[in-house]
Amino acid sequence: MRFALVITCAPFTHPGAQTALRFATAALEAGHGLYRVFFYEDGVHTGDARVRSTPTETPVPAAWQALAREHGLDLVLCSGSAARRGMLDQTESDRRQTLGGNIADGFALAGLGQLLDATLEAERVLWFGP
Repeated sequence: MRFALVITCAPFTHPGAQTALRFATAALEAGHGLYRVFFYEDGVHTGDARVRSTPTETPVPAAWQALAREHGLDLVLCSGSAARRGMLDQTESDRRQTLGGNIADGFALAGLGQLLDATLEAERVLWFGP
């Protein structure tokens, strides 16, 4: 089965972020596919290069990056949600003449069209968040 995941909570403020990560790992280990992981609303903080975990927390952003490298996952941050939270890629940072992008490696900015595409292409869409 091919899944699409939508994550709407920040990586350290709601258990849904870690639940999504555990689900993705288990699904991939069971032989299922992930068409896309779409981070929306506060979920975009997962792709913020400035986010750091404490030694007692699961490093959710780094774990997504590792999973994406290993399985070739498409990790998409909603561009509107990211912009409202001060997150820019290098291209947008250059355009706005700011100090630099803060999107972590392995994540890409895209619009809601990518979410729509995921709902059409995946066999199941699961939402994680409040």
